[in-house]
Amino acid sequence: MSPLSDEALDRLFREARTFPAFLDRPVSDDMLRKVYDLARHGPTSANSNPGRFVFLRSPAARARLAPALSAGNLEKTMKAPLTAILAYDLEFYEHLPKLFAHVDARSWFIGKHDHVVTTAFRNSTLQGAYFMLAARALGLDCGAMSGFDNAKVDAEFFPDGKRRSNFLINLGYGDKAKLLPRHPRLAFEEACTIL
Repeated sequence: MSPLSDEALDRLFREARTFPAFLDRPVSDDMLRKVYDLARHGPTSANSNPGRFVFLRSPAARARLAPALSAGNLEKTMKAPLTAILAYDLEFYEHLPKLFAHVDARSWFIGKHDHVVTTAFRNSTLQGAYFMLAARALGLDCGAMSGFDNAKVDAEFFPDGKRRSNFLINLGYGDKAKLLPRHPRLAFEEACTIL
């Protein structure tokens, strides 16, 4: 397999940014389907797929989210074309007979609450990252956030307790004029060890 082009790598990583503001341009249902259909192919442990996406487009839906947002995230989220709640399903293992059918993987999780939560959180985080890369690959921009009250989001959107919020992603077509200069990243030598 040959590497992606520099143009593709720039779009996905080197020039990709976390956008605080978006153009007044809607994100269609068709685009959301395309992004999810691409992102769903990313690997998760035992093909568990615990990530669940709730897309908030209407002003009424985002108004339900507003009380849970930190002050620094409120205005930009209310102005974004769409906000995704990336959540995880605490009953994801019920789908394992379909998703990982060659063994009884469901039995690995029954009655093991801590294992369920750890697996669901870890793998939904991966799925959120795949979703952002898929969105970038298809021409959208993202603004991921963790500045919100998870308990308030869960009470409002997941009152049955079967799902929990992980993080939020504002989606749309980014307004490059509102970007700050890019912050530095750690060099290989600062972050990596080869043993």
